Amino acid sequence: MDKYTIPSHLDDPELIGFWTIDEFLAMVIPFVWGILTQHILIGIAFAFAGWWGLKKAKAGRAGSWLIHLAYWHLPGGFPSLRATPPSYLRLMVG
Repeated sequence: MDKYTIPSHLDDPELIGFWTIDEFLAMVIPFVWGILTQHILIGIAFAFAGWWGLKKAKAGRAGSWLIHLAYWHLPGGFPSLRATPPSYLRLMVG
């Protein structure tokens, strides 16, 4: 008998059903939009495309690399992404 056990699934992402949270939101948001605008089939198609596209974009990597990609390639004023501080503030930043 082993006195100590080491968990093997410590870093697994949180799941809702069979999907990670970001995949779930990529499916639910277009589906709800389709219901609200009375275009259910278009909503289902966009939900499937969103889930499939996000799954292919992640492709075995952590989901955080998409956030890093968005940080560097989207404009600075994009919502919820902090901008790099200007060069004259580099002493204050550390």
